Amino acid sequence: MRSPALLSLLFTVLAVGQPGSAAPLPPVAEPDRLDHVLLWGRSIDEVTSVMTAKLGFQVVPGRNPGGVANRYIRMADGSYVELLGITRSDASMDPGMLADQASLHGSAGARTFGLRAPDLELRRKQLASQGFAPTDVFSASADDPDGDGPAHPPRWRLFAFKRDPLSSHLFFIDYATLAATPGRAAAGRAARMHPNGAQAVTGFWLLSRNAGADRDRLARMGFGGATPIRFPQLAARGYCVPVGGKRLLALQPDGPGIAADALRAGGPQVLGIDVAVADLDAARLRIARGYETQLAAYRGLFGTSFLAPTRNDLGLLVEVHVPAAQAGSLACPAAADGAERGGVPAGR
Repeated sequence: MRSPALLSLLFTVLAVGQPGSAAPLPPVAEPDRLDHVLLWGRSIDEVTSVMTAKLGFQVVPGRNPGGVANRYIRMADGSYVELLGITRSDASMDPGMLADQASLHGSAGARTFGLRAPDLELRRKQLASQGFAPTDVFSASADDPDGDGPAHPPRWRLFAFKRDPLSSHLFFIDYATLAATPGRAAAGRAARMHPNGAQAVTGFWLLSRNAGADRDRLARMGFGGATPIRFPQLAARGYCVPVGGKRLLALQPDGPGIAADALRAGGPQVLGIDVAVADLDAARLRIARGYETQLAAYRGLFGTSFLAPTRNDLGLLVEVHVPAAQAGSLACPAAADGAERGGVPAGR
């Protein structure tokens, strides 16, 4: 069996495509949603330790096919982070995995993310009509140990791209509704109980040298309404792109700082994620204790937020913000409100 991570990377081709100039797709009736980010650790146990001991997430087991293990951080709204790590020297890796490892040089980080499409075949046809190059749709195997068996729909289905449309690797995925059992219900409840109070992954940050190119291609995929933003904590600027009530940030460096350093060291990447928590002060105390440092709050796109110092550990930054109910809309703000993001101490 291959996980969604393995298949999405297997069918991702490294070169960024240059699709034609067809008009942007109209909005769809049931929008795509942010699904998950694939985060490589230096080892599966190290990335798990950082996520649990330092950040206070609940991490649940996955599988270990071919020497590449995965584990999960699952949220109440269905969003999640998939953790990956090589577990043996002769691990069987597909071309996308090998390319990720060549980019990461054995370090931690993220290069791939997924969006959930409620009608996968229709979405694939729409994107092909725009000049993008989606792969065929691939499915979980019939003997998937986490599925319902060969007589039932596959647990997941996805397609990636023969030529990457964005600076980071993208795939679209959807999931079958599995049979409800007491064991699955109990496991699901336990997986979503995070000591840090995490409720949802609410944003992915795509870092490249040209945020405008990512914005334009996202618009042609049907994700319009981008808002110009700045992110002073990263010394970055770019665009907030609404996706299914949440946000993709297309960013590029805005002078010396974290974004420029990350791009120079690792090239285009998923630089960070946003996470909503139930109690911001409690989460800040929990993560500050994990890192043995003080963490300053500021006003970000989601309201009061703080940045966890995870880049050296994870190659990925984690911005933590107030609960979704307090943040108001999780979509992008109006241009006048979103022109400056972060950099303002909370309470001023």
